[in-house]
Amino acid sequence: MSLPPLAAIRVFEAAARHENYSRAAEELALTQAGVSYQIKLLEERIGAQLFTRKGRGVALTSLGKRIAPRVSEAFALLGEAFSAVKAENEAVLSITCSRTFATNWLAERIGAFNLTRPGLAVRLHVSDDVVDLAAGEIDVAIRGVIDPGPGVVSHFLLRQIITPMASPEFLARHPLTTPADLRRVTRLSPNDEWWDTWFASLSDGYDGAHDPGLRFDSQVLDGQAAIAGHGVAMIFPPMFPDAIAAGRLVAPFDHYAVEARTMWLVYPEHTRNLAKIRAFRDWLLPAIRESLGDDPLGALVHPKDA
Repeated sequence: MSLPPLAAIRVFEAAARHENYSRAAEELALTQAGVSYQIKLLEERIGAQLFTRKGRGVALTSLGKRIAPRVSEAFALLGEAFSAVKAENEAVLSITCSRTFATNWLAERIGAFNLTRPGLAVRLHVSDDVVDLAAGEIDVAIRGVIDPGPGVVSHFLLRQIITPMASPEFLARHPLTTPADLRRVTRLSPNDEWWDTWFASLSDGYDGAHDPGLRFDSQVLDGQAAIAGHGVAMIFPPMFPDAIAAGRLVAPFDHYAVEARTMWLVYPEHTRNLAKIRAFRDWLLPAIRESLGDDPLGALVHPKDA
């Protein structure tokens, strides 16, 4: 026999425990008629009576007495299973973000977040791919996207302001006076669309064709190669603050462009009230603002206000 409706079984468990339809109704936020209906549905499904009338209340039949403890035990086991899942879920925060953001920004600051929530373990998933949050394996994502999309709560973090950068040693060997000079030097990952964005933003409309050059699959590798003097990289400066402050990365031009994808903190709608989600959000947003200081590039300007 297939399992009867779970709602009817749940009503039976409460009614058997109280031996009273009214009390079962109060516990389950149902009407007494609703309880009676579910019990009748269950009895019709199994073809046997579970309760008999006893004065102003009800009493379990012999069959009801036999199955009631086993049903209660089953619900107790279900409760334990879901409590364990909830406890595990509340104890771990899973974050997905790009390699550049993880390596150059989050890694050196996540310890400060842990100090605010010492009982919360943080699991960092580092990937430049967009992870499906609906799968439930990741709690929050820090994404560079044009539109966060439906079904998620999104918080603006910052615009990605980009410009070519290189080491002082490289620029000493290869002086760059105009953007056209970039055609005669090694550009790192020249096929990256950020180069197209930057060149397209120039007033003279200079076409930055994909010249041969070293190709990497993340901005963090582009930046490290530029610091090592291997070429010019298209950089989002807030991701390389230490190298820029130390003079290991220099911008040969004063021209900056805004990348189409904006960085957002996103998480599923149904998790918005979880304490760990709120804690990370309340830490991350001010931490981003603090790290940009007076924000000379305008990275904190919301796209709607730009």
